Amino acid sequence: MPSPSWPADYAHARADFLAAAEAAGAALRAFRLPGHRGPDGGPLYADTAYLGPTAPAKLLVTVSGTHGIEGFCGSACQTRVLLEEGRAREGGRDTGVLLVHALNPYGFAYLRRVNEDNVDVNRNFVDHRDPPHNDAYDQVHPALVQRGGGSFPARETAARALALRDRLGPAVFQEAVTRGQYRHPDGLFYGGLAPAFSHRTLRRVVAERIAGVPHIAYIDLHTGLGERALGEPIFRGGRDAGAHDRARAWYGPALTASEAGTSSSTPIVGNTATAVASGLRGHEELTAITLEFGTLPGPEVLLALCADNWLHLSRPPAAAVRDPAKDLIRAAFAPEDDTWRRAVLQRAREVFDQAFKGLAGSDSQVM
Repeated sequence: MPSPSWPADYAHARADFLAAAEAAGAALRAFRLPGHRGPDGGPLYADTAYLGPTAPAKLLVTVSGTHGIEGFCGSACQTRVLLEEGRAREGGRDTGVLLVHALNPYGFAYLRRVNEDNVDVNRNFVDHRDPPHNDAYDQVHPALVQRGGGSFPARETAARALALRDRLGPAVFQEAVTRGQYRHPDGLFYGGLAPAFSHRTLRRVVAERIAGVPHIAYIDLHTGLGERALGEPIFRGGRDAGAHDRARAWYGPALTASEAGTSSSTPIVGNTATAVASGLRGHEELTAITLEFGTLPGPEVLLALCADNWLHLSRPPAAAVRDPAKDLIRAAFAPEDDTWRRAVLQRAREVFDQAFKGLAGSDSQVM
């Protein structure tokens, strides 16, 4: 059973978040996903909560549920640590805190990383008129994507993936699979053909709440990669030349960078930090990271993704969400392990504190 500090499902996570935000005096806004309802028949929303001055000089932004099912972790970090524990008030009088909750509510509700159209939201922030094709993915797609049959062919899929990994090399294989692809709508890490609901919602939030704030700390909360429960801060950029050095000063030697080969994540395209950076007015100072909490070894996480893809190609959503095969993706992205959960919340406290301290040391003048 889930621990008392962890939401049981999307509906409970949203209710807990809204209640904690209201108790904290946050300004709330809801963005409803049109045309879809959750497994319980209820509507699906991405929500925002804002605490702080009307025109902050500094802003901490945290996002949960970019990869739907990973929202169990992100929601708990936002609700328990920032709202219920009151840490959102620790940034000072000139600092605001913006929480974006369940950016991909469909994936959260149906226990998927992807959205209602099998789109990986964290690969969707690209120019869809000229998407960055990932030719290497074409090689791995037939081995990883299966259809039909009474059960998922786990052993065969794992063997094919291992053979490809051995042939291409671990780093090349991981990047081929995870970088993002735009040719296979039924495949893994599919970036879509157009801006998704989550994409449009975040763009709107950036324009209305983030753009124009002189100093911005951005943290997108994720699970699945790296050492179990570690909480790896992965540099995701900023437009100014000093962004990486600033992130290093804030988050210390634990900071990694995909492009430098120091991260559990290989380089990806179309992530949410791209949307924030491209939506700014040009004078803001953005320090963006992904905070990644490891769960299982990489091959097991990939197998869970393949199994979930098979499940949703083979079953309607209402049946798929209740299928025992969902246990694989739960274990890979939302472990029911109280030791892991406690470690995650503690690490979130540390990283949020680092972000607040980094913002406090920033020059409050517009650059």
